[in-house]
Amino acid sequence: MAGEMRNHVKYEEEYILNSRGLKLFTCRWFPANQDPKALIFILHGYAMECSISMNDTGTRLAKAGYAVYGIDFEGHGKSSGLGGLISCFDDIVSDCANYFSTICEHKDNIGKMRYLYGESMGGAIALNMDRQTPDYWDGAVLVAPMCKIADDMKPNPVVITVLTMLCKVIPTWKMIPTEDVVEMAFKEPEKRAEIRSNPYCYKGRIRLKTGQELLRVSLDLEKNLHKIQMPFLVVHGGDDKVTDPSTSKQLHETAASADKTFKLYPGMWHGLTSGEPPENIDTVFSDIINWLDERSAIGNSRLEKERKSRNDGFISSKKKMVC
Repeated sequence: MAGEMRNHVKYEEEYILNSRGLKLFTCRWFPANQDPKALIFILHGYAMECSISMNDTGTRLAKAGYAVYGIDFEGHGKSSGLGGLISCFDDIVSDCANYFSTICEHKDNIGKMRYLYGESMGGAIALNMDRQTPDYWDGAVLVAPMCKIADDMKPNPVVITVLTMLCKVIPTWKMIPTEDVVEMAFKEPEKRAEIRSNPYCYKGRIRLKTGQELLRVSLDLEKNLHKIQMPFLVVHGGDDKVTDPSTSKQLHETAASADKTFKLYPGMWHGLTSGEPPENIDTVFSDIINWLDERSAIGNSRLEKERKSRNDGFISSKKKMVC
């Protein structure tokens, strides 16, 4: 495991194998000289990666006192797989859930709160993780989540029908016509240049199977927003042209969660935590960290049940020893 100090934050990298034998890249940020307040698991967007494009996010959260873990999905970043290909979205959800739960169950992390942090497609992964294992995650920060792909980003219905037929024959071909996502997502030219020069960010048209999976998942989520149970903060730019802000509002209104917060930032774009002017990014992260701090400070019923279970087990073992 490679490690280094970055701006008073300890940073480490490691490769793991998933259930299908693929090598996946993982990374983590820790606060220096401090026991972490809680665990945060970051989920990057489509065509993105963790160690470079989300380094600022990991560093900010670690400086705020959190242990932050990231993973590059199959076909993304430094992980194995054909670049930009999502053969099965459910496999990505499972990879993330398996890795993150292993971290949660480590003896050093028992008793710590667990938060998901998903950007764009990563937000869709976080929501599906909650649907798979309700009550396991203590909350999520959803940044412009992919609950619905913006209409401007979708091909017309006739094109979708043709592409669906072709997907059965040539699933990996880069054929889906879309607008330049980087141009539409990030307001600041410097951030666009950074992403375009990042060798680990996928460039090019969307592969047929990837497009089919993203559309399938977004349509499914849009129909099942009422099933989301975990506490969440959803933040969205008012001028987002990639994912639809109105669906984030719908998520806030219809989700079964008892603790839910929605913040809309007028004038901000899709990349509101990295592609905006510094003052805008600071505002968004201030809201995110305040939300996390308020909840990690008081704990929740899951932690209380686990503490009681551990105490009961300890008392039971002592009684056996006495007998």
